[in-house]
Amino acid sequence: MTAEASTVDAFHRGRFHLVQPKGRGHRAGMDAMLLAAMVESKAARGEKGLRIADLGAGAGAAGFAVAARIPEAEVSLFELSPEMADFARRSMALAENAAFNARMKVFEADVTLTGARRNAAGLADDAFDHVIMNPPFNAAGDRKTPDRLKQVAHAMEEGLFEAWIRTAGAILKPGGQLSLIARPQSLADIIAAFGMRFGGIEITPVHARAGEDAFRVLASAIKGSRARLSLRPPIIMHGSDGHAFLPEVDDLNNGRSCYPRRQTGKTG
Repeated sequence: MTAEASTVDAFHRGRFHLVQPKGRGHRAGMDAMLLAAMVESKAARGEKGLRIADLGAGAGAAGFAVAARIPEAEVSLFELSPEMADFARRSMALAENAAFNARMKVFEADVTLTGARRNAAGLADDAFDHVIMNPPFNAAGDRKTPDRLKQVAHAMEEGLFEAWIRTAGAILKPGGQLSLIARPQSLADIIAAFGMRFGGIEITPVHARAGEDAFRVLASAIKGSRARLSLRPPIIMHGSDGHAFLPEVDDLNNGRSCYPRRQTGKTG
């Protein structure tokens, strides 16, 4: 792979760097940073250990953002594409990421696997405290890109949320948290896939500006919880004038704050 085929990009004001494909494939942005912000440190509650699984990790932006912000986080990146997994490994090798790269692992794995094959791929049952995911979001009828690497990252297959959330339910510890970011059009499929596996669902719509339709939703849920669904106040990214992020969104985007759950999500 030539140097021209990739770029090294700084995130969180230089706290971590990411090797990404240049001119093709999926390049990380705000979605990955919002997803990473949904992971809360357990140290503030006096708890030790925080094992994170990033499903469909791509080059690893969300997982790297978690590892860079939370000192106790151990992050496993699961990615189907060997090429994108290689970008994540190259990022781990960067000197700029030396402070936390020992707490990260990369697995080439199909997150839709089941049973023993899933366990053999590194997706072990009841092993993780928090699962994060940013699944492909383009519907089958959307115009397909000629970029094969991008198409794999963006193309939604039928039953995708059911398969990915089934895996999350298997690999999370009881009481563990699943967090994801998706298009609002997928909300019904997401809630249906949570089913009896998850409860305490929290939904947050994300709007570019006040008065505009939401273009993303953040969703979180707790394995085994029976708490009711909660619709949280929206996140508004920009003011009425200009394209700068509002201060609270800029803090999320740059790892200065997190977006914790409001419910405890206790099981039982």
